[in-house]
Amino acid sequence: MTFDLDTRLAGPLADPAGEAGHTDAPPRMGFFTDTSVCIGCKACEVACKEWNAVPAASTGEQSTGPGDLSGMSYDNTVGLGGSTWRHVAFVEQTGPPPVDLGMPSVPQGADEGDREMRWLMASDVCKHCTHAACLDVCPTGSLFRTEFGTVVVQEDICNGCGYCVPACPYGVIDIRPEDGRAWKCTLCYDRLGAGQEPACAKACPTDSIQYGPLDELRATAATRLADLHDRGMEKAQLYGHDANDGVGGDGAFFLLLDRPEVYGLPPDPIVTTRDLPEMWKHAALTAAGVVVAVAAAFIGGRR
Repeated sequence: MTFDLDTRLAGPLADPAGEAGHTDAPPRMGFFTDTSVCIGCKACEVACKEWNAVPAASTGEQSTGPGDLSGMSYDNTVGLGGSTWRHVAFVEQTGPPPVDLGMPSVPQGADEGDREMRWLMASDVCKHCTHAACLDVCPTGSLFRTEFGTVVVQEDICNGCGYCVPACPYGVIDIRPEDGRAWKCTLCYDRLGAGQEPACAKACPTDSIQYGPLDELRATAATRLADLHDRGMEKAQLYGHDANDGVGGDGAFFLLLDRPEVYGLPPDPIVTTRDLPEMWKHAALTAAGVVVAVAAAFIGGRR
């Protein structure tokens, strides 16, 4: 699938389901993750694995069991992968006491004065991009756009080529070594079809993970951001909500309390296939030039 990036990134979020051929599609559904109320309980990770029968960890992933630790605070899954579709990050920061949001903070001791350690916690997931490069590069159609605007892998027709892995600007999708196929969050497509919310959102005890029509979630997020700014949280920002960013906005977006890179997120993600149309155009012109040159040489030789 090719597109004019400048045209399709303008204005409000596009309609990816409609562009994929779904007629009379329901409103685009997605996630809003408010990290300011995440308590790091990992209920979302457990619910995701249980509902989707995702193994504890794949060969090559740093976690080999639910009780193992990585050395990164209480993070035992490290990042998203073929067997980790929800990842709760624990970011430890030392600095002045933050505005009281009810978040866990640990005093560093009397010799530290008024400095404290705080945890920034965030449950990461596939972004279900408006312009998904993984869809562009999949040669078998294993990756497809659903009527809800989400992106799903049909593992039964995945040939394990791995093209989708480097195509993802967020490093979300990955190959599971045990079976050689690509896996990632489906936004619980089977549950959506039955009118249920995804397992992770259902299990979240603080409503850090909210599921619903994307337009409604964006309005909720804007209100929450304004509230945090009024309370002095000047670094609070929305990530993945802007239709004018490099992927046309995400179907799963976040409220962060610090810069994206603090959470391990790319600050300026760009759909990696944006230059494909121009590349194919140049390739076609080059090929045509070669054909003309060969034909001219052949004709000249005959003479």
